[in-house]
Amino acid sequence: MAFQLPDLPYAKDALEPHYSANTLDFHHGKHHNAYVTKANELVQGTPLDNASVEEAIMEAHKQGNQGLFNQVAQIWNHTFFWNGMAPGGGGEAKGDIADAIKAEFGSTEEMAAKFKASAAGNFGSGWTWLVLDGGKLKIHNTSNAGTPMTDGLTPVLTVDVWEHAYYLDYQNRRPDYVQAFFDHLVNWDFVNANMKG
Repeated sequence: MAFQLPDLPYAKDALEPHYSANTLDFHHGKHHNAYVTKANELVQGTPLDNASVEEAIMEAHKQGNQGLFNQVAQIWNHTFFWNGMAPGGGGEAKGDIADAIKAEFGSTEEMAAKFKASAAGNFGSGWTWLVLDGGKLKIHNTSNAGTPMTDGLTPVLTVDVWEHAYYLDYQNRRPDYVQAFFDHLVNWDFVNANMKG
């Protein structure tokens, strides 16, 4: 099997009350797992059978194989999203990311406000990202399974804005979900590790 469902980096109830065990049970255990299962079916017996997720993303994108791309990109996007959260996270950025945010946006609060507006305006299903583009931080939206990798950008943080990511906890209040993410969940250590590449 080329791809596996990664364990969450925390207990299912560790992000409560801001992200519930019930949501993680469905989002990780059902949705993320379904992408892994389907991707393995699609690559079985092909040259990508033992590829890494990143290799499969880039090859599927190059070939225009949207069916495979959707599955493998969603595996990667979700794994990145889980690692971008931590119990007791959120609040003011720290480390290298704090300096980069100050240079580009003025403050963590200003960046979070712009990010929230971008996420709220990301129509339908998709992802909102903080990326490095030529060394500069930018906010970047993708639709469906899109990932900044295929746009030549380096992702440092993401929020999943598919409805299944937040509906059980926040119903249709996507901006409240994104605000809670920045106030209580962001794993700034993970973001700083991504800044270093």
